[in-house]
Amino acid sequence: MPYTIKVNGATRTVDVEADTPLLWVLRDELNLKGTKFGCGMALCGACTVHLDGVPTRACITPIAAVSDRAVTTIEGVDQASEVASRIKAAWLTLDVIQCGYCQAGQVMAATALLTRNPRPTDADIDEAMGGNLCRCATYSRIRAAIKLAAGLPTTDTRGV
Repeated sequence: MPYTIKVNGATRTVDVEADTPLLWVLRDELNLKGTKFGCGMALCGACTVHLDGVPTRACITPIAAVSDRAVTTIEGVDQASEVASRIKAAWLTLDVIQCGYCQAGQVMAATALLTRNPRPTDADIDEAMGGNLCRCATYSRIRAAIKLAAGLPTTDTRGV
C-alpha cells in the first residue's frame, strides 16, 4: 500500500505494508542509512528519529502510525534545528565519537533535549539520554558535549 510521508522536509511516497517499521522504510526504501538498527525492540536508541520533534524509536514505529507527522533523521536534523549544529560541533570538540554506531541516535536525543530544555541539569540529561546506549561507554563525554552545546560549564576540557 502506498504511504506518503514527510521526511527531512521532502514529501516521499513508499509502497510498503502498513506494519513495516519506519526504520526499514528510511533505510531500505528511501536510502537514508544514518538511522541505525540496534536491537529492534526500542531498547538501545540507535534508531532514534524525530516525529514532529519528539524522539521516537523508528524500529518499532510502523509506517501506518507516521501519518502526517514530520519525520526528521540525522541526515536532515541540521536543516530542522540550529541546536543540532551546536550538538554536532560539541561532539567533535570533545571527541565523543568512538565507534560511532550509536551516535545518530545520541545526537537526535540530545537535540530534542536542548530544543525543549536549553539549560538542562545533569538529571535532565540522564533522563533524556537514558534510553540511548553506547557500547563504547562515552557517557561522560556525551554529557559534557550536551553541556558545551548548551553553554553550560563542563568538567571535560578536551578541546575547549
